[in-house]
Amino acid sequence: MPPPGAWAAAAACRSRGPQSRGAEDPVVPYTPRRLRQCPPSPEPEGASTPSAPAPLCLSPGTSESILPHLSSPRRETHVPRTVRSHLWGHKGPVNGIQWCPVPASSQLLLSASMDKTFKVWDAVDSGRCLQTYNLHSEAVRAARWSPCGRRVLSGGFDFALHLTDLETGTQLFSGRSEFRITTLKFYPKDHNIFLCGGFSSEIKAWDIRTGKVVRGYKATIQQTLDILFLQEGSEFLSSTDASTRDSADRTIIAWDFRTSAKISNQIFHERYTCPSLTLHPREPVFLAQTNGNYLALFSAVWPYRMSRRRRYEGHKVEGYAVGCECSPCGDLLVTGSADGRVLMFSFRTASRACTLQGHMQACVGTTYHPVLPSVLGTCSWGGDIKIWH
Repeated sequence: MPPPGAWAAAAACRSRGPQSRGAEDPVVPYTPRRLRQCPPSPEPEGASTPSAPAPLCLSPGTSESILPHLSSPRRETHVPRTVRSHLWGHKGPVNGIQWCPVPASSQLLLSASMDKTFKVWDAVDSGRCLQTYNLHSEAVRAARWSPCGRRVLSGGFDFALHLTDLETGTQLFSGRSEFRITTLKFYPKDHNIFLCGGFSSEIKAWDIRTGKVVRGYKATIQQTLDILFLQEGSEFLSSTDASTRDSADRTIIAWDFRTSAKISNQIFHERYTCPSLTLHPREPVFLAQTNGNYLALFSAVWPYRMSRRRRYEGHKVEGYAVGCECSPCGDLLVTGSADGRVLMFSFRTASRACTLQGHMQACVGTTYHPVLPSVLGTCSWGGDIKIWH
């Protein structure tokens, strides 16, 4: 297998040409040292080109495993300890996974990979890949379910954006960004609008109906790592690559969505970048994954103060975009680790609840099932996905 950064390095080198900047903006996109040291991997012979996907064939009705839980009240999440299924199919690192947000269809799992594809899996019953989508010519860094659960928005290192209707296989929207894409988020108040961030000093808001950028959010940075909406969409946070001595105040920025104004950039002053952000489901707080190998806790309302009493640590980040998430009940917090482990913490006490020996390579994605109690999905830089219960 190529070294961990080979796919990203190859994508970065091939996409450098189309991304031109004017003379007034000499800043070049930041590439981590771990990725810069890896030479580009040659394109294999007979490599596949982007093609229109076939319609997604789904069995009618809701999974029998999920059906009994749809009408039941939210239950306490217990620590999962056993592998329910082990999913293989991607030929490169899996950047992230997401359960379908519609409870009746939440047996479906979306995965995005550096192998230029995203896949939809039946991760609850059969563990089978239902469809592979080969729409991008470079790594797919971000893929998100639409809130209706029938469409997937994807973006990658090829600068391309696609909104795919899974039931028909058609492209409802296609656009081209000015930069390599690393994160996508739908606007909670209007699902026709989404935010797009990546190797640029600016976050763009796109309108699917017109296919155009409707708003921009610019800061003195080189890359946006993650985006998180707050206050039902009136505000959002962006985590950036700014972590030098004179720019740590821009590591996390709060924005007003409507006016594009910065609400605050004095949120996180420690000199570590934050590759991922997550919101607590019940309390007005959010957590930031840091390259200092700990999770930091913040208030989700201005002035977004960081807690000095609670810190979740014991895992490793080491430059990977390691994800984190709270359980649906809010009692547990889960994170991946660069050494392949999966760590769970008590949200209240920050004590470690469990450590799973998850993957052979870095575990970069972790997500709790939205309906089934104690079911957890994890993915790794080695290209595999595990479902735990």
